[in-house]
Amino acid sequence: MTTALVAIANGSEDIEAVTIIDVLRRGGVDVTVASVHDVKQVIAARGCRIEADVLLSEVAGKLFDAVVLPGGMPGAEHLRDSKALIDLIEQHDIQDALIAAICAAPALVLGTHGFVMDKQATCYPGFEEHLKGAEYLTDEPIVMDGNIITAQGPAMAMAFSLAVLANLEGYEKAQEVASGLLC
Repeated sequence: MTTALVAIANGSEDIEAVTIIDVLRRGGVDVTVASVHDVKQVIAARGCRIEADVLLSEVAGKLFDAVVLPGGMPGAEHLRDSKALIDLIEQHDIQDALIAAICAAPALVLGTHGFVMDKQATCYPGFEEHLKGAEYLTDEPIVMDGNIITAQGPAMAMAFSLAVLANLEGYEKAQEVASGLLC
């Protein structure tokens, strides 16, 4: 079974986190939701309480087919500042696993730590200065370059999640899920 890790933190964007988890699970992906804090429950950017399956420390050495990061503030900053998460992303990048981030996360997490160096990427407008070494595509809501998918923000959560699903399970599975969701 295809696996994905979705990292969450206090201040993660509600729509993005829940949409990513929901769409991937509908598509048959075994999703592990991991909190970067020392507690499983986080309070998302708009006040939703989200309970992670595990603490990130519990899966630090495990390899997944994808690592997916919601944005939101200050959630993306918490993800950026998690040494365990950055180490995990680095391990996955070396293995050419799919790494996907939306909203502020492409810039604050992937850009700050050099994962989008010499790649095309996008992010929430206003955060592009953090996409160090990347070509920022302002007019593209979702960008894939190599093993990295980036997206602009909350309105793109569904399309972004379906793009991640298509890369993990194939276009037909993503179309099936999209159809069931009336997309």
